[in-house]
Amino acid sequence: MNASIRQFNALLIKEFKEAYRDKRALMVALSMAFFVPVLMVIVVNILIAKNVDNPAIYVHFTGTEYAPKLIKSLQDKNILAFADVPNEDKRQWQQQSIELIIPEHYSERMAQGKVIDIILRADFTEQSLAPPLRRIDGVIQKHSLEIGYKRLLVRGIDTKLLQPIALQIQDTALPSSNAMMISIMLGISLLLVAFMSGLSIAIDSSAGERERNILEMLLCQPVSTLKIVLAKMTCVSSVSVLSIAIMLSLTSFATNFIDLSKLGMSFNIDLATFSVLMLLLIPICFFAAILQLFFAFQAKSFKEAQATVSMLIVVPTTIPYAMMFMDSKPAWLNYAPIAGHSLLMEDIFKGLPIDWFAFAATTAITVALIAALVVILSVRLKSEKVVMALS
Repeated sequence: MNASIRQFNALLIKEFKEAYRDKRALMVALSMAFFVPVLMVIVVNILIAKNVDNPAIYVHFTGTEYAPKLIKSLQDKNILAFADVPNEDKRQWQQQSIELIIPEHYSERMAQGKVIDIILRADFTEQSLAPPLRRIDGVIQKHSLEIGYKRLLVRGIDTKLLQPIALQIQDTALPSSNAMMISIMLGISLLLVAFMSGLSIAIDSSAGERERNILEMLLCQPVSTLKIVLAKMTCVSSVSVLSIAIMLSLTSFATNFIDLSKLGMSFNIDLATFSVLMLLLIPICFFAAILQLFFAFQAKSFKEAQATVSMLIVVPTTIPYAMMFMDSKPAWLNYAPIAGHSLLMEDIFKGLPIDWFAFAATTAITVALIAALVVILSVRLKSEKVVMALS
């Protein structure tokens, strides 16, 4: 038994030395763990600035003299004339080019109680213009509604007749449940990191060693293929586990730079949440590692292994996105690897009670798949076709 453990330890040390010898490659593998928290801070702060802080919007007005009250309503909401744009922002607003055209007959048709056509001209396919255009539309609609109410009051009609039903909305969601954007971004990123971080090491440890003839020499030694597979899987998955730990730690720190209270949200990764997430995601790291090793060993060359294994990155992104469009999710998704992990992370980030049965079932199924792939790969490594990359 001791000899067997020593063999495994020797194999593991060898794999770690091979994997960690290139510091630049290791930093590239860990780069996403550093990049995602920074990206999240930037994106959320931009969204807060655009949708909550009401920054100035600069519009090319035509016919402002015909509707002074409407222009005043727009100015009160920080929607200003293009002439007021600061010099440093002039190029940006020239490119975006929002135009509001008020017709000459505005006052005449207003007095007659007729509909007035005001033209809002812009590129509505431009994503960056969506918040400004919504704000302009909202102000004009509100101004129009106020005029309509005043007309009814002048005619002696109670405006309450227009609203026979008042819907009182009571949101029972926790403040943490509102942080859906962060939850979705972080959940998918964690799954993506589990599959991406160990990718290069998995390819180098399999197809790379085979091309360098290291694998053939290793298999000539009196050591079982099962130990070789376990050592390689442990080494590859260690990088993914390290990446996830770094990402969660940095995300917890990064949220201090986001004022989520402006969006009515709260988001926090405390020690308990960190521990549960690590417990949930460690099996996924091992699953990703053995899956990558399995496909890399089936490839005939290093380049083919790179192309084949890289396709596995689609798995952790496609499944969560596909579930977002499901109106009613099948019950079995709660226990399936990746799908179940995604749903459990969503509940954890919302601050909801954890379904420990689903947690245990998902983990057990993932571990069973890992064990099956380890056994299958260890058997296949005994085949000369796999070792020599023969057709």
